[in-house]
Amino acid sequence: MLDPQDRTAPEDCTAMIAGMAADARAAALQLARLSTEQRRAGLCHAAQALRTAGPAILAANAEDMARAEAAGLSGALLDRLRLDEARIAVMAAGVAMVATLPDPVGQVIDTAERPNGLQLSRVRVPIGVIGIIYESRPNVTADAAALCVMAGNAAILRGGSEARASNAAIHQAFRAGLAAAGLPEAAVQQVATTDRAAVGAMLAAQGAIDLVVPRGGKGLVARVQAEARVPVLAHLDGINHVFVHASADRDMARAIVVNAKMRRTGVCGAMETLLIDAAFPHPAQLVQALTNAGCTVRGDARVGAISAVASAKPDDWDTEYLDAICSVAIVDGLDGALAHIARHSSGHTDAIVAEDNGAADRFLAEVDSAIVLWNASTQFADGGEFGLGAEIGIATGRLHARGPVALEALTTYKWIGRGTGQVRG
Repeated sequence: MLDPQDRTAPEDCTAMIAGMAADARAAALQLARLSTEQRRAGLCHAAQALRTAGPAILAANAEDMARAEAAGLSGALLDRLRLDEARIAVMAAGVAMVATLPDPVGQVIDTAERPNGLQLSRVRVPIGVIGIIYESRPNVTADAAALCVMAGNAAILRGGSEARASNAAIHQAFRAGLAAAGLPEAAVQQVATTDRAAVGAMLAAQGAIDLVVPRGGKGLVARVQAEARVPVLAHLDGINHVFVHASADRDMARAIVVNAKMRRTGVCGAMETLLIDAAFPHPAQLVQALTNAGCTVRGDARVGAISAVASAKPDDWDTEYLDAICSVAIVDGLDGALAHIARHSSGHTDAIVAEDNGAADRFLAEVDSAIVLWNASTQFADGGEFGLGAEIGIATGRLHARGPVALEALTTYKWIGRGTGQVRG
């Protein structure tokens, strides 16, 4: 925490969250009755409100940045926190884009007719009230709000204290946009206190909050999974690998490796470990390309034998650096890469660079991660790049949703039966 925590009594936090959840439930019921076009209009107004509020959002972000810099946050975390005119424009465009996406609510998943003539269908419906607990990135405030509203859900947002001023300004603008379009403002609420007791109250709000989505570091996600009595859609850290196979094109491999690590080091899709096939003929060039780009390399003994790099320690293979640091290992072919990834991957995003189709197909089939890529940078692990619009995070579990959590992942379904008087014997 950058500021002293609010001294909100736990019982006060419980009452506050209960009140917010009751208002959110009422708003969710209103959203469920609105047409697709009404929800689209709400998001278009919200996008415009964000653009109009740009100067106020930048001023709020400057407050957060000053506190963060004084507190000594790392460059990667500062990058996550920082807003500028271009990032606000992208944020607003993301909200507007969500408004153009196909509406999942009411979508018929499948149908069947039973031998007795009973017609059954599965239809997508909103989940209801969704709590999002996140850190650092203020753009999540707009992204999460837009996705929840478009999918017919109400959102309760609890951002990190490091971005409290930015989050408040974004939230205020978004709500103003909803109100201008006649949508309930309580559809998007923000928890004002930074006291950790508020998080506990959200996690205990069984029956009041239908789903909690944590987006942050290991500590946050571990706490959510340990304490939650509400279903959780987990976003774990991104210990992502790029494996350069012996058959890889040298120039392609170099470009992908540098981009995967250095395009933005603070995003969850950044490569943290590079694996190089022992049979790849240009391993030193890949290491040199990283160092030339400003990356600190920590290598195993085989890497150290070909390049002057720091020695990797055992915990490096399980570290999400979110910085210009990369661990590098030389492995014995595809089997060695698969074994390393199975031991150390967080199940987020892993990639292979290869010209050998058979090796690539096996990698895609056997790596058990939410996103597996062939001849592409791990930085594509993003809902917008997948054509899904904004995202709340990358789900690394196996149930309900996996990969970018966008509109469809924020719905559930119900069965609808249409009969002609059937009774069961």
